[in-house]
Amino acid sequence: MTEEVGGSALFASRFRECAARALLLPRRNPGSRAPLWQQRQRSAQLLDVARKYPSFPILLETARECLQDVYDLPALTALTKRLASRDIQIAEVTTERASPFAQTLLFGYVAAFLYEGDTPLAERRASALTLDPTLLAELLGRAELRELLDPEVLDHLELELQRLTADRRAKDIEGVADLLRMLGPLSTDEVAARLQPDAAPEAGRWLAELCDNRRVVEVAIAGDVRWAVVEDSGRLRDALGVVVPLGIPAAFLEVTTDPLTDLISRYTRTHGPFTAAEAAARFGLGSAVALQVLRRLARDGRLTEGEFRPQATGTEWVEPGVLRRLRSRSLAAARQQVEPVDPLTFARFLPSWQGVGGNLRGADGVLSAIDQLAGLALPASAWESLVLPARVRDYSPTMLDELTAAGEVVWSGAGSLPGNDGWVQLHSADFVLRAAGVQQVEPDSLQATIVEALQGGGAFLFRQLADAIGSDDHGALAGALWDLVWSGRVSNDTFAPVRTLVGRGGAHRTTRPAPRARIHGRRARSPRVALQGPPTVSGRWFALAESVTDSTSLQLARTESLVGRYGVVTRGSVMAEQTPGGFAGVYRVLRELEQTGSVLRGYYIETLGAAQFAAPSTVDRMRGHVNDDDRPTDAPAMTLAATDPANPYGAALPWPDRYTDDSVRHRPARKAGSLVVLHDGRPVLYLERGGKKVLVFDAEPARLAAAAASLAMTVRARRISRLTIETADGQPVATSVLGEPLLEAGFERTIKGLRLDARG
Repeated sequence: MTEEVGGSALFASRFRECAARALLLPRRNPGSRAPLWQQRQRSAQLLDVARKYPSFPILLETARECLQDVYDLPALTALTKRLASRDIQIAEVTTERASPFAQTLLFGYVAAFLYEGDTPLAERRASALTLDPTLLAELLGRAELRELLDPEVLDHLELELQRLTADRRAKDIEGVADLLRMLGPLSTDEVAARLQPDAAPEAGRWLAELCDNRRVVEVAIAGDVRWAVVEDSGRLRDALGVVVPLGIPAAFLEVTTDPLTDLISRYTRTHGPFTAAEAAARFGLGSAVALQVLRRLARDGRLTEGEFRPQATGTEWVEPGVLRRLRSRSLAAARQQVEPVDPLTFARFLPSWQGVGGNLRGADGVLSAIDQLAGLALPASAWESLVLPARVRDYSPTMLDELTAAGEVVWSGAGSLPGNDGWVQLHSADFVLRAAGVQQVEPDSLQATIVEALQGGGAFLFRQLADAIGSDDHGALAGALWDLVWSGRVSNDTFAPVRTLVGRGGAHRTTRPAPRARIHGRRARSPRVALQGPPTVSGRWFALAESVTDSTSLQLARTESLVGRYGVVTRGSVMAEQTPGGFAGVYRVLRELEQTGSVLRGYYIETLGAAQFAAPSTVDRMRGHVNDDDRPTDAPAMTLAATDPANPYGAALPWPDRYTDDSVRHRPARKAGSLVVLHDGRPVLYLERGGKKVLVFDAEPARLAAAAASLAMTVRARRISRLTIETADGQPVATSVLGEPLLEAGFERTIKGLRLDARG
């Protein structure tokens, strides 16, 4: 306790009080009180000096107060003796809230650590109300700066520190004296290199003149003849054993407390990252001696150890102020290298980034797609009809059921929609982000009974659940179960119930029912259906547990998911997902990720504001989608759900201007059941829910033909069972600019319009 208390915040606060009582903290105006922050600063300066004298009376009095009045060590000693003699027994008790004694300690802890730094009150409050920075730093981990620091910035900063840049070179004899005072002992050639070109020939004459005036002295250090200011004579003699000339005033030869530390500290302030061997060679010291001084400076917070210089190996040392300048300049240089692309380039890049039309296959491909879309709420009818098939070439519903049954994927509801549809989120089993955007509603009595039964652990078939809660009304039980699903409290080990529910009442039937087994040429009734209940409640039901309760970890996971999903995170993308806390809540985490080098802030996409974050490799990949003369113009179009994150319009990018005017009756929006057709990043068609009404964004014949072909392919692939288009831009579709491309794609004329049936 005696050894540790001297470095505590309690000791600093008690020292201030003792110094104030001893009148060691003078006030400018004796008639008024000094502000508390000013008292803390003065006491901190006094404490730094007093630490060098252990017998200083105020230090002894402060230690006595801390060890006897505050900690009461005599009573602690007596207590430990009674514990050792088994006179007192220790009992461990876990309580829901802190005891009155512990609450007092907690309050005192906050008050005591007020003296750890002089942060203004407003900043402390803001920090307390935001994310936990310590936990965030632990979650982000430590980044090696070798890969983050710019080599050119490092070279230029070292030239500045050594006064070798054109704007920092000395011009006259006074500048030469300043060079020796700021940089330490230098040879004649080193001084000449730091002078302006026209003044370099005068280096020898100016040094001799300064020596005649007794302002500098000539000394031998590490076998080299150098010049040093006369004020350094005592330090050089005591630290390096240098023989100083005669006639130096006694004031400059006084013994200092730690002369070698003073010399090496100045070396650290005027150099970039260096090794212990380099510092030792500069002063002619042994490596062990230099390393000991460097470690002492690091313990005092005056030096940082790590790996900094690019393309180097081993541990290096750098002064914290130099490191801050180096990091800030490297960050600024990285930002200057970023050139914004036009929004159309981002619209081409986003589907490619999310693997739309890519080469993902099988259950592993489905899992990869879900990892990128984790925590995103999309309509249940769109997941297996448009979203996953657009990313996995050979997608089939059995792949998703295989992942959910194996426990690798978990799905959760996030709100209901008309037509037996609802918002559904898919997650990796190790991290469920289901809390995003789910409105919790107090369950009724039947729902509460279901939750209570499921929270006991395990998973229940529908009939087992009915028996567990004693319910004979299976219809009411199924309705209550689905209400709990849409509120995000209950899930299933298979996606089949959602698929069946959406297929019966949703906008489009996504899959055909699986054929039943045949016995002697006729279909047999499956006994499993009778045991499990209706198809809409098949499978095993279980309660969804909160995977993450810490707000910092949850916000970090959401932010990293946004970076992985969009590549370039913009305000519009965050707002479109209705992320809790909005963009302001995500911005704090993005800023911390930027400090670790995980993302980089810049102006990547024109017209979308400056608050954009992306990984450097992502920016390079996005620039590869810039339109040029070599880009093919016959690229196929893609049909996406309007809510698909691969569709940037209505989120990061605005819809075309002609459909955002208030006078337009039908306007595009990211609504459930709506479709959008993109061609080369441009929006071509927008289909309202059900496909009856279409908005034409681009009337170019080649783009309309590609869009019509994409719609026909989507229907034939059974992603949509039937599509009937009645109007285009408010006109009959058969007589519009879209009519001929649809007919060429295989649509047929009907009384209502143009239709294409998957069964045809």
